Amino acid sequence: MGHTARVSAFVWISAVSLAAWLWLLLCQGFFWRTDVRLPPLGDLADWPSVCVVVPARDEAEILPASLPSLLAQEYPGRAEVFLVDDGSTDGTGELARDLARRLGGLPLTVGSPGDPPAGWTGKLWAVRHGVALARARGPEYLLLTDADIAHGPDSLRRLVAAARGGGFDVVSLMARLRVASRWERLVVPAFVYFFAQLYPFRRIGRERARTAAAAGGCVLLRADMAERARIPDAIRHAVIDDVALARAVKGAGGRVWLGLAEEVDSVRPYPRLRDLWRMVSRSAYAQLRHSPPLLLGTVAGLALVYLVPPAALVAGSAAGSTAAAVTGGAAWLVMTATYVPMLRYYRQPLWLAPLLPFTAFLYLLMTVDSAVLHYRGRGAAWKGRTYARPDTAVPDEG
Repeated sequence: MGHTARVSAFVWISAVSLAAWLWLLLCQGFFWRTDVRLPPLGDLADWPSVCVVVPARDEAEILPASLPSLLAQEYPGRAEVFLVDDGSTDGTGELARDLARRLGGLPLTVGSPGDPPAGWTGKLWAVRHGVALARARGPEYLLLTDADIAHGPDSLRRLVAAARGGGFDVVSLMARLRVASRWERLVVPAFVYFFAQLYPFRRIGRERARTAAAAGGCVLLRADMAERARIPDAIRHAVIDDVALARAVKGAGGRVWLGLAEEVDSVRPYPRLRDLWRMVSRSAYAQLRHSPPLLLGTVAGLALVYLVPPAALVAGSAAGSTAAAVTGGAAWLVMTATYVPMLRYYRQPLWLAPLLPFTAFLYLLMTVDSAVLHYRGRGAAWKGRTYARPDTAVPDEG
């Protein structure tokens, strides 16, 4: 009797997992599709002025692979670059000046804001300084991009044309992350897949849709919307600043578009598992608003959706339960099929698709580790700084 009850319970759990996958497949904004891209480049009667703001902290190693791509932008209008050296100790600012002197291209200004005050993350304090420098030029658009992002030569033109043509206040691209090492192949495409599952790109671009997100590596923002939404002051303590920015813009009545990049690439390597682990765990618990109930719900949800299907297939086959094996196998099949487009986008072998449950298990452990680090006082740490949880940050005075 006990054995039968356990098998019956497992059948029901696997059936719930299959139902969850069918719902995700059909009702979660077709998150698994990878065709949300910038439209073909159109021409504009007049090209608005753009200021590019690049926060950089100890990026001397990576700048030679990224900054030249910004300086070489083929943009018909007025554009210039503001690199904000956020307290670097490796000569980042001087290297940037040297690259601009040798390579030419768009004008470059290097600024330094000093240490961030209480209640600010270092990146957003640097962005604030860069935006203040840029506003003196009166640009119509601001391109906020990270120091490890390389842009194709017409990247800026395509972003501006998409913003103007679609009437968007924010146009953001999820940069194509580097996928070279064994661990990058296993973890990186899944990172973007999970992000799209949380924030389906199609929903973000719809008018009146509540879903809001951006990708912090590449965000084109209307300058007047930045003032109306009080960017970055309104999100100054946000560790996950890209999602916070998109929410602030939508909250101010703006329109946001997010898609996958074709010629915007992250050149930062994450060759080892511990590098990827650190990237995810530093902000995963912040994504859950440092909430233990949300953490428990996330762990349970990951287990139900990603771990139950292969477990049900294996255990059902071993126990002679055809129902458990079939429902588990069907859920695993749907999961695998939804992952294939992302692997194709990253030009990775399709045999990685059935391994998604293992990758999800790694993300589950990273999320738990993020919470552990937080309660040990080492959460949300980045380049020598550890940030307070939101309820301990300086309150907004505006």
